[in-house]
Amino acid sequence: MTTAPQHVQHQSDTVDHAASTPDQEQPFAELGLKPDEYQRIRDILGRRPTAAELAMYSVMWSEHCSYKSSKNHLRQFGEKTTDEMKKHLLVGIGENAGVVDIGDGWAVTFKVESHNHPSYVEPYQGAATGVGGIVRDIISMGARPVAVMDQLRFGAVDHPDTARVVHGVVSGVGGYGNSLGLPNIGGELVFDPSYQGNPLVNALCLGVLRHEDIHLANASGVGNKVVLFGARTGGDGIGGASILASETFDDAKPSKRPSVQVGDPFMEKVLIECCLELYAARVVEGIQDLGAAGISCATSELASNGDGGMHVDLENVLLRDPSLTAGEILMSESQERMMAVVTPEKLDAFLAITSKWDVETAVIGEVTGTGRLTIDHHGQRIVDVDPKTVAHEGPVYDRPYARPAWQDALNADTVSGPEGAGRVARPSTPDELRATVLQLLASPNLASKSWVTDQYDRFVQGNTALAQPDDGGVVRVDETTGLGVALATDANGRYAKLDPYTGAQLALAEAYRNVATTGARPLAVTDCLNFGSPEHPDSMWQLVEAIRGLADACQALGVPVTGGNVSLYNGTGEPGHIDSAIHPTPVVGVLGVLDDVASATASGWTQPGQGVYLLGTTRGELDGSAWDDVANTHLGGLPPAVDLEAERRLAEVLIRASRDDLVDAAHDLSEGGLAQALVEASLRFDVGVQVDLEPLCRRDGVTPFEALFSESTARAIVAVPRSEEVRFTDLCTARGVPVLRLGVTDDACAPGAGVATGGSDAVTEHEHTPSVEVAGLFTLPLAEARAAHEGTLPRYFA
Repeated sequence: MTTAPQHVQHQSDTVDHAASTPDQEQPFAELGLKPDEYQRIRDILGRRPTAAELAMYSVMWSEHCSYKSSKNHLRQFGEKTTDEMKKHLLVGIGENAGVVDIGDGWAVTFKVESHNHPSYVEPYQGAATGVGGIVRDIISMGARPVAVMDQLRFGAVDHPDTARVVHGVVSGVGGYGNSLGLPNIGGELVFDPSYQGNPLVNALCLGVLRHEDIHLANASGVGNKVVLFGARTGGDGIGGASILASETFDDAKPSKRPSVQVGDPFMEKVLIECCLELYAARVVEGIQDLGAAGISCATSELASNGDGGMHVDLENVLLRDPSLTAGEILMSESQERMMAVVTPEKLDAFLAITSKWDVETAVIGEVTGTGRLTIDHHGQRIVDVDPKTVAHEGPVYDRPYARPAWQDALNADTVSGPEGAGRVARPSTPDELRATVLQLLASPNLASKSWVTDQYDRFVQGNTALAQPDDGGVVRVDETTGLGVALATDANGRYAKLDPYTGAQLALAEAYRNVATTGARPLAVTDCLNFGSPEHPDSMWQLVEAIRGLADACQALGVPVTGGNVSLYNGTGEPGHIDSAIHPTPVVGVLGVLDDVASATASGWTQPGQGVYLLGTTRGELDGSAWDDVANTHLGGLPPAVDLEAERRLAEVLIRASRDDLVDAAHDLSEGGLAQALVEASLRFDVGVQVDLEPLCRRDGVTPFEALFSESTARAIVAVPRSEEVRFTDLCTARGVPVLRLGVTDDACAPGAGVATGGSDAVTEHEHTPSVEVAGLFTLPLAEARAAHEGTLPRYFA
């Protein structure tokens, strides 16, 4: 154990002093507290707070930590979770991360969180510490982290400031995750002007553990020791995520831009291994990572969740900067720190393990039976509070909300159906359709993400079965049986802007569908709800509708929300200006289980000569689509209709077909529609495809343009070996899933694949050029498609 230097004495604002100086002015507004919140703290304490107590309440009552604007609405996730949905849940909402039973005594824990505002102020460290923070949430559950994902949204791709943020964030995500040796198996990358001054950096981590290894965050057992271990506490990140993420950006308010945390991934890697050995030695009674709100959060939450109280001697905290005040120590969000509760008889064993890993450790307090959280600094009592009032009984607001006055006009501005058909010119000739496919393929949001993902290690640890650009990431959990899990995350801010209720459901439906295309059975959900200021009724309405939509959809699909994050105040300027807010962006992650990852289905054609089938029904749904965005720079109308029962049936077919080897590839249809899916599936392994749209247009009553670019949901394309086509179509019919044979993967023997010239053995070069061929309309060689698809991001950022 390392001891803290004792030579520095701080003049502290003690509890006795606070009681005797009730009229002393305090900087509550600078710490993000409203006048009524400050008065409530005084009422709770029966006096003014000390400076340290004020710091503690300010960070713990911030929007980022307390969920004070969303808590009332988030209760729907629990209320709408049925007993049947809970059957795989080992730990649900309320802990650092949810834990799901995947069979054979194995469990996984996963969660997604935001680090948005810090990543704009300092992109590299903001993104890096976002990864570090979510990894520690997973460690604190008793799990070994095994994979990460990132969901990134930036401003306009050609804006002068976008490159600064993109380079910093991508380097931060890769630098931290790669250093930890964690594969990055998927995520999202979106560019839109609404995120210009407020990028979204969401990070997800997946961990693996045995059932008996689950650890929870509570401090119980009078006399047990409170131990802080890991990196030293410094001045970086004081009030960082907690306060910075609880106000809308405004350059006139420097207090909203505190220092961003600084990460050290190599320290975190040591901390991971140290924690896992501590768990294996059974020397930890309770544990909490230190993230937002730092020691304030860890002490108050551990004490609040326990059955007694806690006392801390703050001078025992190991510091990088001995000049820090008590309040700064409590508020610091320095990274790579953990707090554990240890019984006295196991303390020596605990310290021996941390010493072995060269992890600095300090006993800073103990569990008491008082029901109070008391903190002394050099013998002076600076905190004496009920921890529940800090951690769990903060303000809860019923913010006013109402459907925006502009929503009806937005929804009426359609480009779908008869009303919208004449609004903008639709491509109709073969040349126009071909050009539109290339235009979308090269657009920033549909272009290849390889410039980003190639900076991440996707296969370290050797357990990655699928990763980007496949629909879902797949990781093996058990090397003996092949048991594993699939993960996918999705969100479409354009859909959510048109209808936040439906937009949230569409995010869930797409992630659910992406997991099913791998062959995995969807089991559970995590979410990161990114919205504007809750103080504006328009933004608050968007949040409320999205939560309601997601809760309803989870109930319909039978997948519970296990935990997540709410990120509000995402926008620039004053909260009263809705135009400054980001598109409402509910990111939804779905986790599924595979009995054997060796059977996981990839998203691209692997060989020629297989039947290509479209599952689902196509409608002329173009509002909010990639085509309307790229070709028209327009947003209006209503998003595609949600049919959760159709999604469930489609998933059943995809899972069963994968398990029974009836499909060789599967790719969902979403942004960019059928055209994008056909090209992506062909580019995956450089195998082309020949399709005929005429039967689809006739069956579903759509034009070739709608057939190619509609974004109707509950659809997928699959490649089926010829020997299995009858079994596969029978499966679809039995499950009530519409199925239509579109064509065949690139087959030299297929009719129309080439025209023989100069003799029976001579063929044109075209026959040997993999292409996407749409009968009667166009041929797009894969080399041309690849150049368009892979050239966009390097052109802007390389």
